[in-house]
Amino acid sequence: MTSPDIQKEIVTTCKIETIKAIIEDLNGDYFSLLVNEFFDVSRKEKMAIVLRYVDRKGFVMEAFIGLVHVPDTSVLSLKKAIVNVLAHHSLSLSSVSGQYYDRASNMQGDINGLKMLIKQESRSAHSIHCFAHQLQLTLVAVSK
Repeated sequence: MTSPDIQKEIVTTCKIETIKAIIEDLNGDYFSLLVNEFFDVSRKEKMAIVLRYVDRKGFVMEAFIGLVHVPDTSVLSLKKAIVNVLAHHSLSLSSVSGQYYDRASNMQGDINGLKMLIKQESRSAHSIHCFAHQLQLTLVAVSK
């Protein structure tokens, strides 16, 4: 249990089983995407993807399903990464009913932003500004 390889295998297995349970709980229903792109301490661009949905008991759930490296922050690159993560879990953009992003122009752009690309594939994917991003930026600034 102290071997790094075994620890990584345990973590990976837990991740797979957790996401499998989330997808089962989603039950093929509509969901919203919460997406935030950022760069890590090594200055590599990352994107966190969270699903927001209503479970079978009627509770609103938010479940983290992925943290992916993106080669750049272009709209097409971000969309491709989202599609790949969703496809990996047998989900589709056509089931997206909401989108939550920060105010970055590549996310919220009314003409060629990520929200418009996803809206083209899912007419019900309404976009809402995510205020949690402002909180994150505030916490980072205060912690420095």
